[in-house]
Amino acid sequence: MHVIADVCVIPMGIGVSVSREVAACERVFQEAGLQTRLHAYGTNVEGEWDAVFAAVKRCHEVLHEAGVPRISSSMRFGTRTDRRQSMEDKVRSVETKLAKACESQRPE
Repeated sequence: MHVIADVCVIPMGIGVSVSREVAACERVFQEAGLQTRLHAYGTNVEGEWDAVFAAVKRCHEVLHEAGVPRISSSMRFGTRTDRRQSMEDKVRSVETKLAKACESQRPE
C-alpha cells in the first residue's frame, strides 16, 4: 500500500541543535529509496507502507547507535484506494487552486 507520511523525529538529551540527527534520518530515507521533502519541522516521506515504517524504525536505531538516549517521534500519514497520488500531485493541486483564486481577484 502506498503511503504519504509526515514524520517528525525529536532526539532528546543531546542539546539544542538536532540538525546532525535530522541529516542522519534523511540519509536513512534516501538509502531506503523513498521520496522525501524536508521542511522546517519534519519530513514528508512517500513510498510503500512497509518501507516507510521500516525507515522510521531505522532512524530510531541509527540515532540510538549514535548515542541519542531518547527519541520522540510523531507521524501523520494517509493512504488512498481511489487513485495513486504523490506528494507533488497534492502540492500542485493546491498551487493550481491558489493561482486560479488570485487570477479571479485581479481587477480588470
